[in-house]
Amino acid sequence: MRVIYGLAERGEEVTNTSLASRLAVSPSSASGMVTKLSQQGLVAHVPYQGIGLTKEGLLLARSVLRRHRLIESYLVSELGYTWDEVHAEADALEHAVSDLLIERIAGKLGNPVRDPHGDPIPLADGSVDEQPTRILDELEPGAVGEIVRVWDTDPDLLRYLADRQIGLGERIEVVERQPFGGPLVVKVGSPPQAATHALGKEIAQALSVAVL
Repeated sequence: MRVIYGLAERGEEVTNTSLASRLAVSPSSASGMVTKLSQQGLVAHVPYQGIGLTKEGLLLARSVLRRHRLIESYLVSELGYTWDEVHAEADALEHAVSDLLIERIAGKLGNPVRDPHGDPIPLADGSVDEQPTRILDELEPGAVGEIVRVWDTDPDLLRYLADRQIGLGERIEVVERQPFGGPLVVKVGSPPQAATHALGKEIAQALSVAVL
């Protein structure tokens, strides 16, 4: 359900094929999962048109995301984890901790609205503080903004970004889109100290920017 929510959040089509790819399972396994969720009233599946969460499914998915993202935030803020270390830990813990502990964590952290990757943390009532953003790969040369979210949880990608000081809150300017599928050339940081980077499509599609 978290994957269904995530694909829809990015505006991507949710199908058995896309779910199978993200979950690293066979399409038949993904189809079986969707069927079970549909029987429970958590998803609506229209053959050949796509899969969506019902109202009940949306609230449940956001509840799971709240737990996951608060745990990630706690691990970074209080236990010294780095942002590339927390996703797998949160996966293991999110179903084990109690609702009381989750709310204690939220209170301890001052009820944050974003996790270490910039993902919005749903509130206890299921509402979400949305922020208008654009995927970096969609921006044209001359666009300037602030990096506010990293969609990819691949530890290697996150470490790559951290090593180059490409992180949340950094100013980013699109300088050039190189031809024939080449990289996106950007400047990261405040002038005149801004560093120039050539980012491939995978990274350019993983960064969300609040355009200034």
